[in-house]
Amino acid sequence: MSASQAKHDVFQAVADPTRRKILRLLSKQEMAIASIADSFPITRTAINKHLFVLSEAGLVTAKKVGRETRYTLHPEPLQELHEWLSYFELYWDNKLSALKHFVESDE
Repeated sequence: MSASQAKHDVFQAVADPTRRKILRLLSKQEMAIASIADSFPITRTAINKHLFVLSEAGLVTAKKVGRETRYTLHPEPLQELHEWLSYFELYWDNKLSALKHFVESDE
C-alpha cells in the first residue's frame, strides 16, 4: 500500500451509522467540528475519532481556519461502494421482477 492510498477501508468507514450521518451533513456544507458535534448526542472526542476514520479513508478533508478545523466531504472514494453495489443490482432487479410476476399472476 503506497502512502497516497487510504489507510482505512471505505466500506469499514461507512459501516458506522454515525459516520454515515456525518457524511450526509458534510454533503450540504463545510463544517467545523463543533458544528458537527452539535448534531449528535456523543462527545466531541467521539466525533473527532469518527472524523479521523473518515479522513483516513479519504472521504473527508480537514483544513485549519483560524482556531477551527473545518471538514469537507471528498466523495470520490464512494465510487468504490457504488461499483460494488452496482454488481448486485442485476440480482435485485431479477428478484423484484420475479416478485412482481408472482404477485400479479392469477395463481
